[in-house]
Amino acid sequence: MNERAVREYLLRNDERFRELFDEHQQFERKLAEFTEKSFLTSAERFEETVLKKKKLALKDRMQCLIQEYRVQHSVQ
Repeated sequence: MNERAVREYLLRNDERFRELFDEHQQFERKLAEFTEKSFLTSAERFEETVLKKKKLALKDRMQCLIQEYRVQHSVQ
């Protein structure tokens, strides 16, 4: 089972993973709003930086859950 298949499995069957994924998607949508603007205020630039860091932290946590699943189920 490859990483994508494990991710899809966890999205369907693991509430923690699904919550992290949903939050990650919310941050992605908000960041897309910033990208569409031609100018960001200093407050928006700061919020963009914070969102990018939070989004990366969520991605890291999801990756840990994927790795845990692979170890527990001996999936390579």
